[in-house]
Amino acid sequence: MMNFSIIDNKLRIDLDWYEQLWAFTWDKTFEIPLTHIENATTNEPPSSWTEIRAPGTFLPGVIKAGTYYTPRGKEFWYVTKDRDYLVLELCDESFKKMIFTLDQNQWWLEQILQAKTVLQNEP
Repeated sequence: MMNFSIIDNKLRIDLDWYEQLWAFTWDKTFEIPLTHIENATTNEPPSSWTEIRAPGTFLPGVIKAGTYYTPRGKEFWYVTKDRDYLVLELCDESFKKMIFTLDQNQWWLEQILQAKTVLQNEP
């Protein structure tokens, strides 16, 4: 199961081997500086059949994982249900958005926003 943590002002996302497999990625870990997270929400993200999956997995109602090219830009998805979203809008990263589903989505949203606030208020 994927693991989220905040270390050294970075959001770290560690994928298990099977999550890497479904997402067709060699990246076991994503490290995103908090300053590169423009926005974080738990709102359901837009999704369309016109998105180009390259590479990734899509089984309707089961999983959407991997890299998707959309009119909004390049996105990384690892979604396994239709709720509990965590959407990260990024700048200065290869992905414009990263979208996940996880049981503690609201808790992680609060942690990310709180850590960003602390970072912005540092001298």
